[in-house]
Amino acid sequence: MAPGKLASAVLLLLLCCAGSGFCGKVLVWPCEMSHWLNLKTLLEELVKRGHEVTVLTLSNNLFIDYNRHPAFNFEVIPVPTDKNMSENILNEFIELAVNVMPTMPLWQSGKLLQQFFVQITEDLGLNCRNTVYNQSLMKKLRDSKYDVLVTDPVIPCGELVAEMLGVPFVNMLKFSMGHTIEKYCGQLPAPPSYVPVPLGGLTTRMTFMERVKNMVFSVLFDFWIQQYDYKFWDQFYSEALGRPTTLCEIMGKAEIWLIRTYWDFEFPRPYLPNFEFVGGLHCKPAKPLPKEMEEFVQSSGEDGVVVFSLGSMVKNLTEEKANLIASALAQIPQKVLWRYKGKKPATLGPNTRLFDWIPQNDLLGHPKTKAFITHGGSNGIYEAIYHGVPMVGMPIFSDQPDNLAGMKAKGAAVEVNMNTMTSADLLGALRTVINDPTYKENAMKLSRIHHDQPVKPLDRAAFWVEFVMHHKGAKHLRVAAHDLSWFQYHSLDVIGFLLACVASAILLVTKCCLFSFQNFIKIGKRIKKE
Repeated sequence: MAPGKLASAVLLLLLCCAGSGFCGKVLVWPCEMSHWLNLKTLLEELVKRGHEVTVLTLSNNLFIDYNRHPAFNFEVIPVPTDKNMSENILNEFIELAVNVMPTMPLWQSGKLLQQFFVQITEDLGLNCRNTVYNQSLMKKLRDSKYDVLVTDPVIPCGELVAEMLGVPFVNMLKFSMGHTIEKYCGQLPAPPSYVPVPLGGLTTRMTFMERVKNMVFSVLFDFWIQQYDYKFWDQFYSEALGRPTTLCEIMGKAEIWLIRTYWDFEFPRPYLPNFEFVGGLHCKPAKPLPKEMEEFVQSSGEDGVVVFSLGSMVKNLTEEKANLIASALAQIPQKVLWRYKGKKPATLGPNTRLFDWIPQNDLLGHPKTKAFITHGGSNGIYEAIYHGVPMVGMPIFSDQPDNLAGMKAKGAAVEVNMNTMTSADLLGALRTVINDPTYKENAMKLSRIHHDQPVKPLDRAAFWVEFVMHHKGAKHLRVAAHDLSWFQYHSLDVIGFLLACVASAILLVTKCCLFSFQNFIKIGKRIKKE
């Protein structure tokens, strides 16, 4: 680097440090895929503010390329499984979620999901063991004296690393299965009467039968799906720390929980002072499109364009499904930009162009974009909300049905079933979203809500990480529920005591009445004899 540029960089770093009070050291335990995209945005902001960021990454990571992010330091942890094995596991999960589970009864798909999680948990445990039992790595991390650790609790181990290093930590997540992590580790209230359980595809406005379904899902996640997972980690954490403990005890020590949603996306629900909702922190204004893509968009004239992407995980479809979709797209007047890596469909119309990759945010922010066909990933939906674009949803797995159920309830989306839809179904959904102005109006309403915040989500997230660094924690925001047992939390001990008091009082009154009555009878008999 030239001396002038080096001096400028140092000056900028000093100004950042002066503005934030000090330059801190941030350690990161990330999750892959869309989780990493959100976390990376926060980490880049922390770097801009002058903080040093070190990311713990496994040697078999698929999405975190430690050679492409010079702003971060990376500690690469060697693990026995290679990237090919990780990719096979990911492909197996996609195959289950996309093609197998939708055709099965609920109880069978739940059982299959549990079996898959048993396998995943063992792999994650091995990765964690290679981290916390790596003495040279742990010594290096201790000597580095980090100020805070940021972790995604969907992948356990980050909080264990923080506990072993004695570093305060911040959790960042969208949701956990059944809200079990938030409910039991974070003590976040989640009444099943109106808080929908993730993966149920429900909203807060539930009919009686939907509330029954929500309760069944809640019990299913609490007492079946998660049981092996929690038992495994409880034992692992106890062995690693040399004392009896649980996953929730350690994870519940999080100073701040950054939840990647907000009230433009989420339904109102109870939350706690150390829970901060920062949904859409990755969203940003649109940038100009590449020249060739801009020419294609401009060629659409007054009809505009439709953006179509099923995210980074679903790279192609069956030939039959691809032809069905292409046939529907060929019948609309809009030009279509479709992110797709599979074989070119035979029914592809001249109005549709395939791309290996598209600048999704920039396209959604383009004034000619009329609709967004999406699988319902939270990142894509937030970009559509940010730019006020109505959606046609094709949910596949995970939180996607929930996300699109919310957008439908808010009037900004139409949903089609990926597994049963026909070309006519998709065509009808597109025409509805594009031609009915209420969908655009509702999307713009959500966009206005998102933009009308006193502090931007990214700034809010960065503030709370810095807050934990400045104050070495945020214990004053932590509810006392963490220190209560389950029967104390539900006041069962108090209820039992009060019932015992009432029973004792009733017994005492009854005894007194019987004693008085017996004395009255005795006196009566005596008077009668006299």
